[in-house]
Amino acid sequence: MTQPIMTLNDGHKMPQLGTGIWQIADEDTPKVIEQALKTGYRLIDGAAAYKNERGMGEGIRNSGVPRDQIFVTSKLWNDSHGHDNVMRAFDETMARTGLEKLDLYLMHWPLPKLDKYVETWKAMIKLRDEGRVTSIGVANFHEDHLRRLIDETGVAPAVNQIELHPSLPQVELREVNKTLGIATQSWTPLGRGDSFDNPQVKDIADRLGRSPAQVILRWHIQHGLSVIPKSEHPDRLMQNFDILTFELTPADMKALDALGRDHRTGPNPDDFDYRKAL
Repeated sequence: MTQPIMTLNDGHKMPQLGTGIWQIADEDTPKVIEQALKTGYRLIDGAAAYKNERGMGEGIRNSGVPRDQIFVTSKLWNDSHGHDNVMRAFDETMARTGLEKLDLYLMHWPLPKLDKYVETWKAMIKLRDEGRVTSIGVANFHEDHLRRLIDETGVAPAVNQIELHPSLPQVELREVNKTLGIATQSWTPLGRGDSFDNPQVKDIADRLGRSPAQVILRWHIQHGLSVIPKSEHPDRLMQNFDILTFELTPADMKALDALGRDHRTGPNPDDFDYRKAL
C-alpha cells in the first residue's frame, strides 16, 4: 500500500498518516509501536508529557524496521520553556528514547501568558542547526503566535499540530498555515467520537462499507492534513491504516465539512494554564 508523503517547508518529507501514543502506558508502548510499524505506519507521534518516551524508543528498536524508515516526533512540555530548559528537556527526551536523533520536535503549547515561546523557539532552531533534530514545529499555535515566531526569528515552523476534526474544522487556521507554508497536523482527529452517530457520517459509512472513524480519517487525508489517530488495538490500527484504500466523493467531503460547530474537546491555546497537564 503506497503511503502519501508530505514535503515540509524545510525540504524534508513526512508520512501523511501516522499513529499517536497519548494515554498509552509506558510498559505497553513497545508492543503498540511494534504492531503499528508491522501494520505499515511510519510516523510515530510521541511527547514528553505522555510519559512513554522510553517505551516509544524500545518499540522502535525492537520493530526490525530500519530507523531511517521511521519518522519520529516528540514534544517539549510546558514546564520547559526558555533556552536552558529546552536544552535540558531535549537531552532528557533523547536519553529516555535512546534514539540518536528526532525527525520532528514540537513545542507542545505556546503559553502566551508565560510569554517565552519566542525564546523557546530560538532554542529549538539551535537544536535543528546543530543537527540534533531534523525538523522543528509547534502545536496548538494560533495565527498571532505563528506570525510572531516568524517575524522575530525568520524561521517558520515545519508543522503546526492542532485539534482538528469535523466538529472543529479549523478552516481559518488551516488557511493561515497554508499561507505561511506550514503543514497542518490533526490531533484528536476523531473528535473523541462526537460525530460517529451523525446521520450524514453514518450514511456515508454505510454506503462505503466503512466505519464512521474511517470516513472521518479519510476526510482529513483528502483535505491534505497529516493525521495521527491513536489506538492500542491491532484491529483498530489496521482499520485506521486502511483509510488509504478508498476515497470520499466531493459530495461526501462537502457533507462532512458542514458539521463544523466550533466544538473543542481540549483546551483553548490562548488561555490554557501551563501548570496543568492534559
